Amino acid sequence: MSVLSALRHPIVAAPMAGGPSTPALVSAVSSAGGLGFLAAGMTDTDRLAADIAEVRARTDRPFGVNVFLPGSGAVDEAAIRAYADRLAPQADQRGVTLGDPVGGDDGYPDKLAMLLADPVPVVSFVFGLPDRAAVTALRERGTEVWATVTRPAAATAAADLGVHAVVVQGTEAGGHRGGLPDDDDYGLLPLLRLVAAGCDRPLVAAGGIVDGPGVAAALAAGAAAAQLGTAFLRCPEAGSSPMHRAAVASSAPTALTRAYTGKRARGVVNDFLRRHDPAAPAGYPQVLHLTRPLLAAARRDGDASVPNLWAGQAHPLARDLPAAELVAEVSAEARTALAAAAERATRWA
Repeated sequence: MSVLSALRHPIVAAPMAGGPSTPALVSAVSSAGGLGFLAAGMTDTDRLAADIAEVRARTDRPFGVNVFLPGSGAVDEAAIRAYADRLAPQADQRGVTLGDPVGGDDGYPDKLAMLLADPVPVVSFVFGLPDRAAVTALRERGTEVWATVTRPAAATAAADLGVHAVVVQGTEAGGHRGGLPDDDDYGLLPLLRLVAAGCDRPLVAAGGIVDGPGVAAALAAGAAAAQLGTAFLRCPEAGSSPMHRAAVASSAPTALTRAYTGKRARGVVNDFLRRHDPAAPAGYPQVLHLTRPLLAAARRDGDASVPNLWAGQAHPLARDLPAAELVAEVSAEARTALAAAAERATRWA
């Protein structure tokens, strides 16, 4: 039996790198009958191993680990230097020095080796598709492999690699775009329908889903489950900062930007995003490393006008509830919404 088919609720907690996806949140969602996900991105292998051990200590239910694939191709170093020059006065005002805009692979080989040596129920990938050897090796160890796509052709390619499920991410989603290239503009509903028409793998819908009716819409459009990230940011188990929680609870608009990391990501609009997005170059993780000291200083100072505040377009619908209660409520709302839709449909018979 697949992990998806064994869930009591069709809800997956999106992996949110940088702190929100704590072992407490992951285990609470899994114990409640959904599927929690640890974020391996932007953390080291030792911390990841410790997080996995903590999740196992908290729950005997399946959970997943999400891995950032390393980037490929050259970046425009002159554009990144120009961006550094643009940000330098703001860093000086904070009394910090911008980071070194180096590349890197986020420790991918070591993380993959660890997940092969100590398998977890599910491993998902973002920022492209894994190679066939990685998919085969994980499958041989009993791990389900999921791939995140943001365009129809990528879903077909993922299925050809042998993945078990495909996460279909619409542009409404908070945080980073999960596919490559990152300049797609597919909304979730049309993307889900296009992928469903040409892909024979179970689909997990992601992007702007925060409540039960949103989950119901995704299920009706062909998804086996819905992946929610922003919905969990206000849960007490999440590692979200107070300023991040406040931004999610607000009615502020969101936008896609490369200003923080060099890769397009959706967050609540603040002064930094407005000022610097037009000049922000493509270049991940170079821009991420460049901006880190400045963003950290602003967080330290409690200044929400600077840090990234990742959130999906429907973030005002997020609730301040324990994760298990949220899973149960959203699932019940989805059942009610589907029943109401079925009742309305009988009028056409």
